[in-house]
Amino acid sequence: MKRDVALVLVAAGRGARAGHSEEGPKQYRSIGGRAVLAHTLELFRSHPRIGEIVLVIHSDDRELCQRAMGGLDGDVTLVTGGAERQISVRLGLEALDTGRSPELVLIHDAVRPFADHALIDRVIAAAEGHGGAIPALPIADTIKRSGQDGAIVETVSRAGLHGAQTPQGFRFAPLLAAHTDAARSGRSDFTDDASIAEWAGMTVMLVEGSAGNVKLTTAQDIVSADERMKGEKHMIDVRTGNGYDVHKLVGGDHVTLCGIRIPHDQRLAGHSDADVGLHALTDALLATCGAGDIGDHFPPSDPQWRGAPSRIFVEKAVEIVTAHGGRVMNADISLICEAPKVAPHREAMRRMIGEMTGLSLDRVSVKATTNETIGFVGRREGIAAIATASVVYGDGS
Repeated sequence: MKRDVALVLVAAGRGARAGHSEEGPKQYRSIGGRAVLAHTLELFRSHPRIGEIVLVIHSDDRELCQRAMGGLDGDVTLVTGGAERQISVRLGLEALDTGRSPELVLIHDAVRPFADHALIDRVIAAAEGHGGAIPALPIADTIKRSGQDGAIVETVSRAGLHGAQTPQGFRFAPLLAAHTDAARSGRSDFTDDASIAEWAGMTVMLVEGSAGNVKLTTAQDIVSADERMKGEKHMIDVRTGNGYDVHKLVGGDHVTLCGIRIPHDQRLAGHSDADVGLHALTDALLATCGAGDIGDHFPPSDPQWRGAPSRIFVEKAVEIVTAHGGRVMNADISLICEAPKVAPHREAMRRMIGEMTGLSLDRVSVKATTNETIGFVGRREGIAAIATASVVYGDGS
């Protein structure tokens, strides 16, 4: 996709309402281990349509900016801003006014690090179609107008009222002309770029904003953003374990598969009840926390496990997983055999596994297949099983 949309990122403010910090103005404060500015830059640089980026900073902040950007500054043009946001934006636009000026430009506040690509896409699409667009949210609160003494003068209808956000997108040439005309007219009271575009007669459309696309203004906003950023970066620790088991078939009158006794003219040979399905599931569960395999915990050399029901092994594996902070989320077992028929017993097997693991029935799967008369399974010399278990560790957040 062509990187054909330019960005002017405004970061020249002093942010007095955020209070003093040794880190500098709010755009350089740390959230999630990096400066607010770095997060915002990374968001836009990763968008496939964003090409040239102009970063407008305060004249005192060049060293702060370089330190905050780290390795992100290779394709970013730094411009010194003015005393007011409107001046800073105009200077950023003028830096883009070259022989290869962009068709579209986005203007964004550096202290809005939680915009997302879907929001950017909506703004770009509407700006391409109409000349200008901003993200906005309908005002939900009741609006009051007060007098100079603080008393309510009137309640203002909120019908049709929206709270504006950034990025705001425009066709580049008309927006630069609007800013230039505003400067020549001595107008410096515009609070955002949409208001300048409206004054110049441009059409500006509203697109759906995002409740999460907050502007960091106060010291508490910085604290909340830090907590949010750390939460978003916390990896969900989902682990998947696999298990495989096979047992030989010998003469007998039943087999035990997935905890269910099934009449059959053979039986599975093994130290315990030789339930290949549950043995494979035990290994799959233990694998999710690196706890070895079934032989480590239930060695066949130990006489106490002779003839033992294999559900004991599964329940112990679940205990080990739980002790490591895990929560079993899913169990899937595939039985590979020519006989007996598994389908008539599948639901009973699923219920049995659900009891052992604490899983609801929709989180337990038992499947069966033949080996098409090939190999030891095909010759009815043994039964094999493959199991997969999914476990979430930690709080899953």
